[in-house]
Amino acid sequence: MSIAPVSSNALAADAKSLNALKLQAGQATPASIKEAAKQFESLFMRELIKSMRDATQKSGMLDGPQGDLGADLLDQQLAVQMSGKPGGLSAAIERQLSQQMGAAQPASPGTITKLPLAPVTLPPVPGAAASVSQSGFVQRMSAVAAKVEQSSGIPAGFMIGQAGHESAWGQHEIRLPDGSTSFNLFGIKAGAGWSGKVAEVTTTEYVNGQPQKTVARFRAYDSYEASFQDYAKMINNSPRYAQARQQTGSVTAYASGLQRAGYATDPSYAAKLSQAINSTLRLQRAQA
Repeated sequence: MSIAPVSSNALAADAKSLNALKLQAGQATPASIKEAAKQFESLFMRELIKSMRDATQKSGMLDGPQGDLGADLLDQQLAVQMSGKPGGLSAAIERQLSQQMGAAQPASPGTITKLPLAPVTLPPVPGAAASVSQSGFVQRMSAVAAKVEQSSGIPAGFMIGQAGHESAWGQHEIRLPDGSTSFNLFGIKAGAGWSGKVAEVTTTEYVNGQPQKTVARFRAYDSYEASFQDYAKMINNSPRYAQARQQTGSVTAYASGLQRAGYATDPSYAAKLSQAINSTLRLQRAQA
């Protein structure tokens, strides 16, 4: 069966193309392995550039859907242009794939020896696995967040992004003693005024800029919707978050407002939250 080649442009823009890439590499010819390695490097560079850009504070002038789209397209083109260079990552990937599959060089010019198909294990790409977990989390929480947005006015993407950051995209949820989830996606603590269920867990707090482990009490809910509703109620009703609530037109301003209000003790919280929200907004556009 003939497998259509995956273009470097497509791969750099969409991590889902990895499945097609694996099939292409599975053809086990030197040419297909070389092209697969180049495309995989393109994906790697795409994720690297995106991470660097997300970690950079924005000025606000181009902070919006149009600016994000332009930056995304620029990152894609840069990733493609930087891939396949002599001595680059693609050469190392090509050698690894060739060793795994026993690929041989052509017997003579113009002749390519076909080899039996073999399982291909591609090396991990930083950010690719995270993108998969992020995508699934955004899909699962979209309906709930959209419902809460209607009643609260807080953008769904902002709430999902913060929930994803606080819970490692659903992979590190706060648990009750019996191991069940607390449904607390936002890391909201149980203060003196909280009369509901409580989960006590070890967490990291920053004191004078230094991380310290401590046991804290967190609120527990009966559903994810209740968690989103409680978060929106806190942001809308607490005077300490009034300034952040007025800055939902800018990802950077909103995240910075939450940090200034003391939402978290991490000194890098605003930058990390901005990255999580921007990633969520990109995924929402892709899933629309």
